[in-house]
Amino acid sequence: MPENGGIKFGVFVPQGWRMDLVEIRDPIEQYEAMTNVAKTADSIPGWDSIWVYDHFHTVPSPTLNTTFECWTITAALARDTHRVNIGQMVTCNGYRNPALLAKMASTVDVASHGRLYFGLGAGWYEHEWRAYGYGFPETRVRMGMFREACAIIHAMWTQDYPQFEGKYYQIDRPINEPKGVRKPHPSFWIGGGGEKVTLRLVAQYGNACNVGGGNVDVVRQKLEVLKQHCEELGRNYDEIIKSTSVNVHLIESEKDAEAATAKARGDQPLEEYAKSFWVVTPEQFVERAQELIDAGINYFIIYIPRVAYEIERLIEFSEEILPRFQLEASRA
Repeated sequence: MPENGGIKFGVFVPQGWRMDLVEIRDPIEQYEAMTNVAKTADSIPGWDSIWVYDHFHTVPSPTLNTTFECWTITAALARDTHRVNIGQMVTCNGYRNPALLAKMASTVDVASHGRLYFGLGAGWYEHEWRAYGYGFPETRVRMGMFREACAIIHAMWTQDYPQFEGKYYQIDRPINEPKGVRKPHPSFWIGGGGEKVTLRLVAQYGNACNVGGGNVDVVRQKLEVLKQHCEELGRNYDEIIKSTSVNVHLIESEKDAEAATAKARGDQPLEEYAKSFWVVTPEQFVERAQELIDAGINYFIIYIPRVAYEIERLIEFSEEILPRFQLEASRA
């Protein structure tokens, strides 16, 4: 994990959720395209981690297309790779009992030889909640469940015979062996920017947060709130990793943007596409990233379009972007 002052990078692998495997028909070939991205990142020291989403149905609308299940592929990718950490951005608390989830995470931490980044959030994709029979509790209830789940998971990782009697969950001395291999427990990444509940849970339990979606003003606000929670709880703010997730489409020059993004955006106008993607040259990426670093971010999780079909996009980012931050780190 990043030391103070270090900037690190992770990358999402294409698992289908964002319609990023649809040009491959065979499901085995789809999986191999996904794991090829993971293995390539694993071979490049500049990448600290690979990431997956926890969703069942595609976006922006549910379609009859592949979406590989989050924790199955987390475990499989742990064995397909050897160096990178493997994370979820983020596991939906409502889809699995938290005690079972803690057990699953402990097992994957061992299978990966201590490379698990365990991401957790309250969940939001109503369609798949209802389709899979989970209902869709109101926000207040989902956040209450999330708060209790964090307490249970942490207890499962740190106590031999944990007990918990909550409004939504109860556990009665479950045995979780092995608890994992990373010490003092698997790395706990809590996603979301809720200021009253989520960021306080980060201060209480989290090794890392994920906020802002690359928006500097939002990042600055959320990290200030996190800092306040840390002060109230006596937590060292500096030991928490501050991450943000950014969609990045690298281009050689602004004049090439229209043509360079054509396959990725389809019928979507460039102006609309650029609202959800950084369509930037390497120099522009560094400038925008530096603004986030100045706001407190020290970890970037990157989504690169079409990387399942064009692995050179990952190579390009690795060669054009990562060395610039490694050079700065070596100077610090």
